[in-house]
Amino acid sequence: MKTILRSDELSCPSCISKIEKALKALPGVREATVHFNSGRIDIEHEPAQASAELLQETVRKIGYGSRISAF
Repeated sequence: MKTILRSDELSCPSCISKIEKALKALPGVREATVHFNSGRIDIEHEPAQASAELLQETVRKIGYGSRISAF
């Protein structure tokens, strides 16, 4: 499954690696790519292991707001 999150709080390129690393550490996440300029976060994951809500909460816990944009 693919989930897209949006964040308007990306202020520096180091945000990219921090978010990608946290998401990729979750069970069931195959890929996570952050697009700095657009604030888009593309995540390929197994929904049974990593729900869209869990993905969003993970981004929030490391200090960035996000919203679910698409599945």
